[in-house]
Amino acid sequence: MGFLERFFKLKEQGTDVRTELLAGLTTFLTMAYIIFVNPSILGDAGMPKDAVFVATCVAAAMGTLIMGLYANYPIALAPGMGLNAYFAYTVVLGMGYTWQAALGAVCISGMLFLTISVLRIREMIVNGIPRSIRIAITAGIGLFLGIIALKNAGIVAPNPATYITLGNLHKAPAILAIVGFFIIVALDRLKVKGAILIGIVAVTILSFIFGGNKFNGIVSAPPSVDPTLFKLDVSAALSIGILNVVLVFFLVELFDATGTLMGVATRAGLLKTGKMERLNKALIADSTAIVGGAFLGTSSTTAYIESAAGVQAGGRTGLTAVAVALLFLACLFIAPLAGAVPAYATAPALFYVACLMLRDLSEVDWEEATESVPAVITALMMPFTFSIANGVAFGFISFAGLKLFTGRAKEVPIIVWIIAAIFVFRYIYLGAE
Repeated sequence: MGFLERFFKLKEQGTDVRTELLAGLTTFLTMAYIIFVNPSILGDAGMPKDAVFVATCVAAAMGTLIMGLYANYPIALAPGMGLNAYFAYTVVLGMGYTWQAALGAVCISGMLFLTISVLRIREMIVNGIPRSIRIAITAGIGLFLGIIALKNAGIVAPNPATYITLGNLHKAPAILAIVGFFIIVALDRLKVKGAILIGIVAVTILSFIFGGNKFNGIVSAPPSVDPTLFKLDVSAALSIGILNVVLVFFLVELFDATGTLMGVATRAGLLKTGKMERLNKALIADSTAIVGGAFLGTSSTTAYIESAAGVQAGGRTGLTAVAVALLFLACLFIAPLAGAVPAYATAPALFYVACLMLRDLSEVDWEEATESVPAVITALMMPFTFSIANGVAFGFISFAGLKLFTGRAKEVPIIVWIIAAIFVFRYIYLGAE
């Protein structure tokens, strides 16, 4: 315990070992779905699902462990949703590239990512984000978490006429998610430690009674990762046609992960004078995870917004991340147990965190339209385009554009002009993919 205190500086962050471990378990439970969803999506691209399962667990553990031990932040990493769909359905199935070439593109983008992180270019980009956009990123991630939670609970559903509508509230997932939400909020308000975790466990137990959930055991031997290990094709990825794919991976990874890092760090109170103290270490951690994941056989690894659930549970240091990493490694052997937690059991936790993250919008300067409008655009575009990167992109573009058209161009940092121009180029030349 003495070593953990000294290494992670627990007292300095106002936390302890028990709180950190509970926070790690909470974060893990909210994002454990990725070990089953990622193989399913990449399997549609022709990748061996069993090998992708192992690659997903190991890549998540590796990236999260680096984040915890090197950067000392309570932020977990895993193959990103959205990025894996782009990998499978756009690059492989849509454009006709092999999954090996797509992995090569991920690796190249990760190397570029790592290079600009080591050279501190990415840190300069992050520190150049205007305050209004930084605030909006946190709120936007909250909205994004909210729509994910409502979808997982079945409380909202797709509709061809209105795009989205109220789901079937008579079904067990929706009812149990609502019950879980009230449990979590009530316990947290009463300052019961582990409130979020208690809510997740309670809904999981109820799911066996009322939700038709099935228990498939605890232990199973991990399959082989050999079918995807080192199977990336970098030479194919360097072909002219796939360079556009590399650029898209790079841009989405850059702002998806950056937005998540800033949003979660803000929620945890880890910013000092508006900046992350060990930002560059965090950036190097997620950059390294992308490259490692590509070699293992999975799409881009990124920081997870579900880390906010662990932060709300009290996680403040890298010990939370280390706990998450160890649980991902354990999943190689206890996949049936991890799979027993349904998505609607973690939905209440995500929705409560979403509610808490939205309060940051109160800090926006609502009297200044050139600040408030880009902030609102940033926040709204994240859930409405189902992408943190798109939200950040439209935020930068609108911020620079409004300042320019109102004669206040001097208020825009040079890095904002550059990023806004890159995103304009991306949307015009490459489209929205």
